[in-house]
Amino acid sequence: MEFRELTASDLASLLQLYRQLDADDAEISEEHSRQVWEEIGRNDDIRYFGAVDDGRVVSSCYAVYIPNLTRGNRGICFIENVVTDRAYRKRGLASRVIDMAIAFAKERHCYKVILQSGISRTEAHHFYESKGFSGTSKKAFDMRLED
Repeated sequence: MEFRELTASDLASLLQLYRQLDADDAEISEEHSRQVWEEIGRNDDIRYFGAVDDGRVVSSCYAVYIPNLTRGNRGICFIENVVTDRAYRKRGLASRVIDMAIAFAKERHCYKVILQSGISRTEAHHFYESKGFSGTSKKAFDMRLED
């Protein structure tokens, strides 16, 4: 098992893993996803981290650094799409992947890391709290935009 930043060669495997993240998510072509990955690759403020077992991404998250004009101009890091393959859960993989994202935030001198989780995923919430995230300091809102 290796823990590292993901690259373009990991994309097909990552897309397979994402199918476990949201069963209702529409499947997108790998070709289109490669175009998006190229765009991501041009932005040094976005990083994908993963646990890779024999060439297969089995746990992942991504982190986005956002510059900020408050808090002494210290930025914010947003972590999203935390997922571990069902067959690999309860092994500490997501914890190590999140730790890589937090290290990225520290390298960028962020003053906070934000991580959102589905409202009904209470087991995941307990895990995030065990990592030091607070579920009570802020209330998050989102707006889903239709095509």
